[in-house]
Amino acid sequence: MSTQDHDRRASESEAGQAAEEPQHPAEAGQRSTPWGAAQERASREARELRQRLDGWTHPEHEPVLESIDSHGQREERSGPDPVAPPAASAHISLADFTGQSRRRARTIAQTIFFRGLVDHVVRRRVVRAPGAEQLSGGCVVVCNHSSHLDAPMVMSSLPPNLRHEVATGVAADYFFTAWHKRLFTQLVFNAFPVDRKGSGANRGLTKKLIAAGIPVLIFPEGTRSKDGRMRDFKMGAAALSQSLEVPVLPVALIGAHEAMPKGSSWPRWGRPPVVVALGEPMRHRPNESVPSFNERIQATVRSLYAQNRPLIDDPDAA
Repeated sequence: MSTQDHDRRASESEAGQAAEEPQHPAEAGQRSTPWGAAQERASREARELRQRLDGWTHPEHEPVLESIDSHGQREERSGPDPVAPPAASAHISLADFTGQSRRRARTIAQTIFFRGLVDHVVRRRVVRAPGAEQLSGGCVVVCNHSSHLDAPMVMSSLPPNLRHEVATGVAADYFFTAWHKRLFTQLVFNAFPVDRKGSGANRGLTKKLIAAGIPVLIFPEGTRSKDGRMRDFKMGAAALSQSLEVPVLPVALIGAHEAMPKGSSWPRWGRPPVVVALGEPMRHRPNESVPSFNERIQATVRSLYAQNRPLIDDPDAA
């Protein structure tokens, strides 16, 4: 090997070693001290905190179901069977829903609750068909059911001529067992007790409400879905509409299950998106049986869900 080659390789080796050495020896020495290690640890913790805060501010929401079709699958039963409703629920009368003082108190309570809470925990977008905007008086509002958010979301999304009048059917054996639950649900949700045990308490109250021009909100599945998929409707809503000759207003809730699934005590963080889609009012056709009308209502709710599901992914949604 020539002297020139040897000198060149030695020079390259020295240059490589120089490149590997820290450019700021003082900084390297500082990191080796207790004070430098503390600074490095504090910097790392600050980065982790920023990442955590960014996750809270911009959370990744659970993907919303593309379809609520359960393909005939039945909801698995859990927990004890419904018990007979308390005696207090049998004393609810039509006067509890039509008194002027109750209406004024209800309007104030609903305004505070719906605007002060609901719109602060979810990002809601409401879609109303033209016929829904014109609807007033006695009717049956039906909707898929998978969350405790469902009733306030639907009620506050109804057009103004229905919003503060609609009465909501609730489980008597749950919401009417304690005075504070009974007071809250009656005041905010204009609730009437539904006897899930079938003992006959309050039988006929729903018909009286509709006949008096009060719209009623019914969840025909009878209970909240665990997985967000809609189960078969019970025929009560279709039968009421047919016997009283009043329209059914179909509603599809999209994203409510993902925002607050069954078993949750509070909606998920980050105001998850929810779409409330109100369809055209429906009436039973001449010679149409109750089961056929019921199937048509179910199909309409599924269709509303499918048609408006893309709005969940719309960044301009309110």
